[in-house]
This record gives sequence, structure tokens and C-alpha cells, in this order.
Amino acid sequence: MSESFSLSDLEIQDRAALRRVPSLSTELEEITEVEYRKLRIERVVLAGVWTEGTWEQAERSLEELARLAETAGSVVLAGLIQRRDVPDTATYIGSGKALELKQIVKDNKADTVIFDGELSPGQLRHLEDIVKVKVIDRTWLILDIFAQHAKSSEGKAQVALAQMQYMLPRLRGWGEALSRQAASGGSVGIGTRGPGETKIETDRRRIRDSMARLRREIKQMAKTRDLQRKVRRKSNTPAIAITGYTNAGKSSLLNRITKAEVLVEDALFATLDTTVRKAKAPSGREVTISDTVGFVRHLPHGLVEAFRSTLEEVTNADLILHVVDASDPDPQGQYLAVREVLAEIDANNILEILVFNKIDLLTRDELDDLELEFPNAIFISAQKRIGIDELWQRLEKSLPEPTIEFAGLIPYSRGDLLAKIHNEGKLLNLENLEGGMQVKALVAENLAYQLNLAKL
Repeated sequence: MSESFSLSDLEIQDRAALRRVPSLSTELEEITEVEYRKLRIERVVLAGVWTEGTWEQAERSLEELARLAETAGSVVLAGLIQRRDVPDTATYIGSGKALELKQIVKDNKADTVIFDGELSPGQLRHLEDIVKVKVIDRTWLILDIFAQHAKSSEGKAQVALAQMQYMLPRLRGWGEALSRQAASGGSVGIGTRGPGETKIETDRRRIRDSMARLRREIKQMAKTRDLQRKVRRKSNTPAIAITGYTNAGKSSLLNRITKAEVLVEDALFATLDTTVRKAKAPSGREVTISDTVGFVRHLPHGLVEAFRSTLEEVTNADLILHVVDASDPDPQGQYLAVREVLAEIDANNILEILVFNKIDLLTRDELDDLELEFPNAIFISAQKRIGIDELWQRLEKSLPEPTIEFAGLIPYSRGDLLAKIHNEGKLLNLENLEGGMQVKALVAENLAYQLNLAKL
């Protein structure tokens, strides 16, 4: 292995190897709904309903769904969009379109249909009865991707909880499996329903018990995370959170300004587990920078709730770096989608610096249009290191200033205190005298106490 081959390279290769196995069967009698939804979604047809906005926006939404499906390890075979004022209450796309979808599935030998929206339990059931293959929606697809990519114990627990919250109201009996049970017993009706209903109740009880256990585990993990955050806060180190749309380049930016080795991959939701790193501003002041999970349009509410403890890195930050992919066809849509989630987690009042990344992929005219639309934003390329110095300048101006003014003579033997002033405070003036260092600085309360104790 060459020295330039990093852990991130290995992780990307590992993910690339995680693909669906076509031979897995979904016709299993003893299986929970959660397990069923996880199996065999490698040959898919996409379907969406266009209710508002432009046709281009509807197409972009379906294209993003295709990228999500590919991230989950699927091969997208076809897609259709229906124009409706509102989705059909029974089949989402209407009964006629559902029959057309059935034929598309048959012609392409697809095993799964993925809908660009969230389906109700009734819609899910009716659609599977019509198309005769498994049907999942955008919400479950995102949950499935999160389940594949979560690495930490906390991330895995959060995803599992979100999956169970989503699945609990959607538990139902399996028509074909229960029919086979009935045929073997030579009866129908009550004899068919009994075992199925018993199994559903067993599944519900098992899921509720698992949800309660996961909530306890996540609560305990949140306490540990909160303790770590308090330790960082005790040093009065400003906290910066990088947030933004998935695949906007947040991890690349973190790597650029902290020299971290966070996984960077051209894929949706490459980063799920929050990474916190220390960095030094050009002035020498220390900051912590956290890279958080990326957001997406229509991010499942249950997922936001499950990840709330992780997202507290954002809600407790002094400053948010909101990263947008400047090369995306709809950067404004990305920006608004992230703002919705920030409002949902009560982080919309935190000072924010808007950062447009990947400007090396734009033409001069495209960049001019963005700069005109977002005059207060910073425009960078994390990969090409364009605009990083300007970003640091804006960051330093925006960080909270220490509030206590200290003036005094510090002995030369306490050079450690001078280093702390550089790292944690703001040095206003330094004069080397015969008896020691004459210092004037703005510092936090605990550092002011230490300086006063050492003052000559």
C-alpha cells in the first residue's frame, strides 16, 4: 500500500463494495416489515407527482431521487412523473397511472418502485397490490442510506430508531405469505387472519420494546456528548459548525481548514457521524469546527428527531458555516431546504456565514449571477483552495470576542499564560519590560482569574 493511500480511500472502496445481492428473495414468511424493506432494491423504477413549481424542478427532484437510489446501491431502470393538483389518496399517482407503472415494472423486470414523496400505509398497500413488487418511498430510501453509512454506535442507534418510528404505523399482514399459510391449512377467512394478526402484534411489541431501549441508549450517549461539549466550552474556545446540503463539500472544507482526514466522497450522505476538530485561525486563536450530517429536501422529520442529539453541535455553535454547492442547478433550493431544517432544530437565530463551494466548476457569468443574488456570501473552492483566506478573515471578524479586559505585568516564567491569551483571547498590546511582560488583552473570565493570580 502506498503512503498516499489514506483511510478515507479504504472507506470509499468499502462503501463501493456494499451493493445489493440480486438473488435475495423478499418472499419470506417469518420476517418483520423493517427487514422486508431492507431487502432487494437493486433494480428500481422511480415515480413522482408534480403538484407545484416548474417542470424543470419536478425533473430535478426525480433526478435527485435517482442519485439517492444509486447511493443505496440500486440500478435505476426508468422513471415517470404525473401532473396532478394533489396526490391521489389511494394510490398517490392515480389508478390509471398505477396500471401504467405496473407495465413499466414488468417490461424492465424491476423488483422495486421508489416514490418521490412519503406514502401513507394505505397508499403503500394499494400500490403493492397493483404493481406486484415492493414499493418504498423517499423517506424509507433516505433511512436505508443512513443505515448503510452510519458507523458510530450513536449514529446506528439514531437511524434504527428513525426506521422503527417510520415503520410502526405501516406494519401489516403479508397477503401472499398468509395465503400460502391458509392453503397449507386448507382454510380461508378467520384461519388466514389469525396467525397473521398475532405476528403483527408480536412485531409491534418487539419494535416498541426496541424503540424504548434505543431511546435510553441515545439519551445516555447524548449525556456523554454534552459532557465533551462542556469540556470544550470550559476553555472558552469558539465553536463553529459546518452545515449544508448533502454533497455540498462540507467535509472537504473541514479537511482544508483543519487538516483532518474526514471521508470525502462524491456521494449523497457520505458523512453521518459528527466530526469535531480543533483549528487555529491566522491570528493564532483556537476554534473548534464540527462537520455535521448533510441535509436534503424533504428530510424525514423522524430522522431529524432521532439525530437531534448529534445536531446539538449546530444548535450550540457560536457560528454556522452554511455550505452550498455553487455548481448545483438549484443552489437557492439547497439553501432554503437547509434553512428549513435549521429552523426545525431551533438553530435559525445563530450567526451564519453563507459559503458557496465548488466555484471552480462555474463560468464567470454564473459566478457573477450568484454574487449578485447573494452579496454577503463567501465564494470558495475547498478542493482548489480558492477563497479560503477570505473565509478565515470573515470567520475571525464574526467570532465572539472575549469580554474582560486585562492589563498587568506577567512574569517571563509564565509564558504559558501568554500562549493562552493568543489561543483563547485577543492580545491588544505586549511590551517586554525588565521585570516581565506588560500585557493588555481581552480574555474570558477563567483566564482573567489565572492572569490576576500571576500578575506581579
